[in-house]
Amino acid sequence: MTKMTKRDWYGRLAKIVEDSNASDKGEALAFIAHQVELLDNRSSNTKPTKNQQANVGISESIKVALGNAGRAVTVTELLTDSTLSGFTNQKISSLLRQMVEKGEVIRTEEKKKAYFSLAE
Repeated sequence: MTKMTKRDWYGRLAKIVEDSNASDKGEALAFIAHQVELLDNRSSNTKPTKNQQANVGISESIKVALGNAGRAVTVTELLTDSTLSGFTNQKISSLLRQMVEKGEVIRTEEKKKAYFSLAE
């Protein structure tokens, strides 16, 4: 069983209230609708953090470096690129993992060593 979110609970409560014979049904439904609206507003106000915005630029640099390499390369080989030399191995590895999950980069493993290349 998956965990129910607040939105799920409000939806379930709205159905219960609609099926009831309560005299203040309209007021209760308005309250539930307002609470769902507040949830929507809270989730729509999220914008990328400063670090997330910087990571987008670094990811683009990684794509360019992978394109220039023309073959599958390791993280250490990527760090030799002048645009990525200022970053740590862990930072590049983390961003590559995210890019693999998005399908932008392909990860292959040979002799226990990870190689990365652009997805086509």
